[in-house]
Amino acid sequence: MRQWLYALPLLLFSFNLFAAANPKVHEYHLDNGLKLIVKEDHRAPVVVSQVWYKVGSSYEHDGITGISHALEHMMFKGTRKHPAGEFSRINSANGGRENAFTAQDYTAYFQQLEKSRLKVSFQLEADRMRNLTLPEKEFAKEIQVVMEERRLRTEDNPDALSYEQFNAIAFINSTYHHPVIGWMDDLKNLKVDDLRKWYHMWYAPNNATVVVVGDVTPEKVYRLAKKYFGPLAPSKLAHLKPRKEILQRGLRRITVKAPAELPYLVMGYKVPVLKTAPESWGPYALEVLTGILDGGESARLATHLIRGSQVAASASAGYDMGSRMEDLLLLSGTPAKGHTITELENAFRKQIQQLRETPVSTAELVRIKAQVVASNIYQRDSVFYQAMQIGTLESVGLDWRLLDEYVDRIRKITAAQVQAVARKYLTEDHLTIGTLKPLPIKNGKAHHPAGSSAHFVR
Repeated sequence: MRQWLYALPLLLFSFNLFAAANPKVHEYHLDNGLKLIVKEDHRAPVVVSQVWYKVGSSYEHDGITGISHALEHMMFKGTRKHPAGEFSRINSANGGRENAFTAQDYTAYFQQLEKSRLKVSFQLEADRMRNLTLPEKEFAKEIQVVMEERRLRTEDNPDALSYEQFNAIAFINSTYHHPVIGWMDDLKNLKVDDLRKWYHMWYAPNNATVVVVGDVTPEKVYRLAKKYFGPLAPSKLAHLKPRKEILQRGLRRITVKAPAELPYLVMGYKVPVLKTAPESWGPYALEVLTGILDGGESARLATHLIRGSQVAASASAGYDMGSRMEDLLLLSGTPAKGHTITELENAFRKQIQQLRETPVSTAELVRIKAQVVASNIYQRDSVFYQAMQIGTLESVGLDWRLLDEYVDRIRKITAAQVQAVARKYLTEDHLTIGTLKPLPIKNGKAHHPAGSSAHFVR
C-alpha cells in the first residue's frame, strides 16, 4: 500500500508532462455537416483514420434488429467505382490494415496506414459513404454469414446466450434491449431494400465524424477531407424518440438452461452515464467504484472472492460511462469448484453491501485512483485508442474535450461520493440477475470464451 502512496505523485507528475506535450486536438466542420477531428501524434510515421456513424443497434426497432451490423458487412461489398473485394485489396496494396465494428450507439470503419497514404482512406470511405450498390446476390450470401456469426458467437456460446437473455429482461423499453447482432428471426426476414433505406437514412456526412490521429498536419488533413468528403450530399436524418427506460420497480431474475460445462452468473444494476447523470460527478464515482471492485489483482473481487474465500473461479465488474442512454454496472463470474451460483451471488452482494455501508479507506482510494489514472494514460499511448476515445464520445453526443477532464475528475472523487452512488444506485430495485444452469453436453464439448461482448467486429 505504501508503495502506491509514494508512486502517486510521480505518476501524476508524469501525466502532467504527458498532457503538456500532448498536441492540441483540431476540430473542423464541412458545409455538408461532416465533422472532422484531427490529433497530431508524431512518434511514428503512421496514421489512423476512423469514420464514425451515429447509428447502431439502439437506433433499431422491432423487426429489423441486426440491420446496422448487417449493413456493416455489406459496406465491404462494393460501390459503383469499387466492386466487392476492391476496398480491402487497395488497402492491403497500400500497406494498410482495415476493419469495422458495430455497437449499440455507433458503427465505425477504420484504417491504419503509413502517413502519406491517408488520401487512400479518404477516397475509399467517401466513395462508400454515399455510393454503396448493395447487390441482391451479395446480400443473400452475406446475411448467411451474419446468421452463422450469431450461431457461433451467441447461440453456441452458453455465457453469451445467457448474457443476451439477461440483457433483454434488464431493459424493457430502452433499445439497449436489442442484441447488436440482432434476433435470428429478424435476420432471416431482412431484405436488401431494408438495408438500402437504412443506408440512405444514416450513412451521410451530416451523421458522420471522421477522426484522424497520427503523424499528420491538421490543415492538410482538412484540405483532403474537403476534397473527398466535401462534395457529398447530406441526408434528412430521422428524428429519434427518446426511448428512456422505464423505472425498474423490483428485482428481476432469469435462468437460462443450455448445454455447458460451468454455471455462469451476471448481475446488473441500472446506473446513469455521462449523458444522463443528474450530478456530473456521479459517473466518475461509479468509475472509481468499479475500479475498487475490479481494478487489478489487489482489487476486492480478486482479493476476497478469488484468492480469499475462493468462492469464484472468475469474477469481474464493468461499467461504461460513455453510453448514449442509461446503462448497467455489471458483475459477472463463475463459481469455483465445490461452490454454487448462490454462494457466488451472495459474495457479490456482500461486496456491494460493504460499499454501501462503509466508506472506502484513504489508502485504498489513493491506490485505485492511481490505477485508473495510469490505465487512462497508457491507453492514450496508442494512436488507435486515442481515436477510439474521441470517436466514441462524439458518436454518443458528448464533447471529445471531456477526455482532457477525465483525470482531474477522477482525482477529485471522494470516499463519500463513492458511498453515495453505491447507496443510490446499487439497490435491489435496480438489480437484474441472470443465471446459466448447465445442461448435459451431448458431444462432450462446450464453448466458453473469456466473457461476452456487445460489440461484434468484422
